[in-house]
Amino acid sequence: SRHSRNRGLGEQIAQGKTLDEIVAGTAMVAEGARTVQPALDLAREHGVELPIAEQVQRVLYEGADPREAVGSLMRREAKSERE
Repeated sequence: SRHSRNRGLGEQIAQGKTLDEIVAGTAMVAEGARTVQPALDLAREHGVELPIAEQVQRVLYEGADPREAVGSLMRREAKSERE
């Protein structure tokens, strides 16, 4: 939805804003920004890979370039999701 907070946050990140700038300018923060780290912690605890969430965390909290994050995902070797 064009009214989604996650979409709005992503669009602002794409415009070059940092998470801190976005948070300072709005009362509501997208739930994805607050849940990405706990999701990654839980995934690691259970031995599950979350490559998209890892890149989201890098962009939001480590200042990684969004284009490079997407490139990193696209360069991953394809593998089965089932084991």
